[in-house]
Amino acid sequence: MMPWFMRCSLFICVVLAVCAGCGDAGPPADERLSIAVIPMGTTHEFWKSIHAGAEKAAGELDVEIIWKGPQVEDDRAAQIAVVEDMIARRVDGIVLAPLDRTGLRQVVTEARMAGIPTVAIDSGLEGEEHLSFVATDNRKGGVLGAQRLIKALGGKGKVILIRVMVGAESTMDREEGFLSEIAKHTEIEVLSDNQYGGVTTETAYQVGENLLNRFPNVDGIFCPNESTTFGMLRALTDSGKAGQVKFVGFDSSEKLIAGLEQGHLQGLVVQNPFQMGELGVKTVVEYVRDPTKQPVKRIDTGVAVATPENMNDPKVAALLRPPIDEYLK
Repeated sequence: MMPWFMRCSLFICVVLAVCAGCGDAGPPADERLSIAVIPMGTTHEFWKSIHAGAEKAAGELDVEIIWKGPQVEDDRAAQIAVVEDMIARRVDGIVLAPLDRTGLRQVVTEARMAGIPTVAIDSGLEGEEHLSFVATDNRKGGVLGAQRLIKALGGKGKVILIRVMVGAESTMDREEGFLSEIAKHTEIEVLSDNQYGGVTTETAYQVGENLLNRFPNVDGIFCPNESTTFGMLRALTDSGKAGQVKFVGFDSSEKLIAGLEQGHLQGLVVQNPFQMGELGVKTVVEYVRDPTKQPVKRIDTGVAVATPENMNDPKVAALLRPPIDEYLK
């Protein structure tokens, strides 16, 4: 017969093995999933729209949203720290708008190794570590912005492009789309395309003010995101040139809509950030609940141009004013 101390040791080993097996099974089926939604920043209306869309999906799917991101849209280290924190908290999935297409790749790889899937939204990410990419066709958005500005100028004139920042794929694609379309028109001259407005209204305002002083004969301007658009709108207003210089921007806010109504903007290229947030959450949750269902690798959420003439059309108005207050109480 086996000695009593050996029987006790064997019993303990069996219990430990069973407990370890239970840990591999994951959370109980009725446990509420937690999904981290990590934007580039948290201040602009664009990100509030993404948050609202994520909350809509969370309500429909009965999951918890953890909304956390950097204060400003150029703090890569802060965004990486947020992702690492969510990995440590063992969230069930991540929806990420990467600040840098290369700089965020390693931490997304770490999430995948920890068994946490990531869906990228808004801006692209290098590699195959993320499940899916939900975003605007940003190059097309830049092309549409150029076409609108060319039309407003009557096909000729001197123009300025203000860039946002290096590394963010979304705005870089818009900038290149704009320039590629402008290059097709020989009567359009680009006065400046190498100045960066940054991710705050104040920095964009200063750059815009400097460019207006440097190029007083400018006929048209394009800005590829919300902060640069509003900063330039302020610069044009303060210089007395609002409405005189043709101006096309990107994204929407109440102040930009007012600029469109007043004729200070000839167009706003508008995305669907609400749908980005909604589909980002739905895509990652569907995969977590059934990993046999591989999501579509690229989901295009569409892009349109709002003008003073079409801004009250129901479809365009819905893009200009997404239902943020309904979901962010």
